[in-house]
Amino acid sequence: MTDRVESESWLPLQQFYAAPPAAEWPDPGEHPFTRGVRGDGYRTRLWTMRQYAGFGSAAQTNERFHYLLKAGQTGLSVAFDLPTQMGYDSDDPMAHGEVGKVGVAIDSIDDMQLLTRGIPLDRVTTSMTINAPASLLLLLYQLAAEEAGTATSALGGTIQNDILKEYAARGTYIFPPRPSMRLVTDTFAYCAEHLPRWNTISISGYHMREAGATAPQEIAFTLSNGIAYVQAAIDAGLAVDDFAPRLSFFFNVSNDFFEEVAKFRAARAVWAGVMQDRFRASNPRSQMLRFHAQTSGATLTAQQPLNNVVRVAVQALAAVCGGTQSLHTNSYDEALALPSQQAAEIALRTQQVVAYESGTANVADPLGGSFLVEDLTRRLVEESSALIGRVDEQGGAVAAIENGFYQRQIHESAYRHQQLVEDGTRVIVGVNRFTETSQHDVEILRIGAELEAEQVERVRSLRRERGEAAVAGHLDAVRRTAEGGGNLLPAMRDALAARATVGEVCNALRDVFGVYHPATAL
Repeated sequence: MTDRVESESWLPLQQFYAAPPAAEWPDPGEHPFTRGVRGDGYRTRLWTMRQYAGFGSAAQTNERFHYLLKAGQTGLSVAFDLPTQMGYDSDDPMAHGEVGKVGVAIDSIDDMQLLTRGIPLDRVTTSMTINAPASLLLLLYQLAAEEAGTATSALGGTIQNDILKEYAARGTYIFPPRPSMRLVTDTFAYCAEHLPRWNTISISGYHMREAGATAPQEIAFTLSNGIAYVQAAIDAGLAVDDFAPRLSFFFNVSNDFFEEVAKFRAARAVWAGVMQDRFRASNPRSQMLRFHAQTSGATLTAQQPLNNVVRVAVQALAAVCGGTQSLHTNSYDEALALPSQQAAEIALRTQQVVAYESGTANVADPLGGSFLVEDLTRRLVEESSALIGRVDEQGGAVAAIENGFYQRQIHESAYRHQQLVEDGTRVIVGVNRFTETSQHDVEILRIGAELEAEQVERVRSLRRERGEAAVAGHLDAVRRTAEGGGNLLPAMRDALAARATVGEVCNALRDVFGVYHPATAL
């Protein structure tokens, strides 16, 4: 044993905390919203309970959505397959072997209509985890809703649309950073006019944390990306209070319970200061950091997978104590395969137990005043603010990503963590300690090769039946708009409405913007 004890992010911890709280924050619902964005916490409205779902075909995923809504889920969260995320159609050679494997395949408006069939889109909010082609999937959702008779003004939900973290941690980018930023800000402007209830971006620290970032790095890099998006929107002529209230964030929930609670409190405090002091936002909603949380997939283990039920419960409790607005709880089998129906139901029931049985939702900021949580909050504010300053010194998030700063920081933290796991200093139950018990068999959800063949035929049938001349004209209009300076979304919407595919529109943009090839970060 060692006398030095640290948090998961290597913040030194005292043996006990007996001093008064390090900071006297205003009440919940008051700037800088450290203690929460709502004064009554969850007393009048619980967080939105989502389960991230998507696999195989649109019809299969639609069935899972209906099952989860019947089980008490209160919002949809869509996972897309890798070809969709990368802007390739299912019949593209680049898509071979990946169709429907890690999410649902969406090639056209026909697929989006199947995905949303029978779902009351004016009453259920939908979150879509999509980045490089995010604007296209949003437009397909809008078109499908309109064809089903749902008013655009009634649509609520979120697209992730956070391309910067793709360059830093995840890798599903298509275009270089600067034209990608244009797509992001064009989406801000389009939604301000056409989709007033839609959250236009979910600025994500989740994937950077999964790649190895510490809690201070997750806060700092996420908020630095947020700063870049806000500045880009202002530079594009948008007024900050016109778009900032629709910004949202997406954070990871890892295993260190108290550090994670403090992380969410610290992130709110730092963002409120940034929006008030740097951008002079006057609307309180522009200063609020509202976020979706997802329990950490990287902490789930293939060994002794039922242990993951406990990990997810601890993480879910941390998210709620930290004041999340929306929560996804991972399924215990996700280290092995896409979630089975039983595992997804247990994950949802975990949220419901926390909501209705734990008492956590009865009080806003239930750990506020804890000597430990207050000290961790203070130190996370200081450390993340200092790291944001380092990003600023390099010219902001885009420049810091282009020169590999984010990537080096994250890689170094991931390497340090792995060393601690391998030498046994950091214990992973069932992996490097307590490994004696037998392995429990779990149901594995498998996606067969026939799914890809069926989806490929759907795309080819679409092309045979549509008006090719009209589609070609609309794709030319997309290219011309990309070459100019107009908002890209109206031209892309027209192309998709004419039954152009996601891959075809992305190829039109590739013709103008090119594709991104990263420099080696290390």
